Amino acid sequence: MDADGFIELPGLHVTIEDVVCQPRPIMPMDTPYRFAYYITIRNDSDTTVTVKGRKWVVTESTGEVTAVEGDGVVGEFPRLEPGSHFTYNSSHVFTAPKAVAVGSYLGIDDQGNRVLIPIPQFEMEPTDPEIGLA
Repeated sequence: MDADGFIELPGLHVTIEDVVCQPRPIMPMDTPYRFAYYITIRNDSDTTVTVKGRKWVVTESTGEVTAVEGDGVVGEFPRLEPGSHFTYNSSHVFTAPKAVAVGSYLGIDDQGNRVLIPIPQFEMEPTDPEIGLA
């Protein structure tokens, strides 16, 4: 159990399926980099867990740090029974050409225990230097 009273339940894990820099034609001039990311939260434990929120820290290559917190995941509160998963996609906009994200999903199991589901660190960086430039 960590200092905030959350436990890490073995068998709950997050996979970053893909990170994509979206092309610049859809970008406003003052926000040159938009990344879409695709994530799966999998429950290979013996306990049902409901995801109630998330906490992310995004650090841009310029040094700017943004904390992202909120209820649910993309407006949902996925209930993950043993053997199930929840896949979604979302996006983030940066002014820097590279950013690193790390964080956790916060949940509760059927016994009322607060559960922490770590999100592995992942990078957002265009593979083509011309993509995303405004």
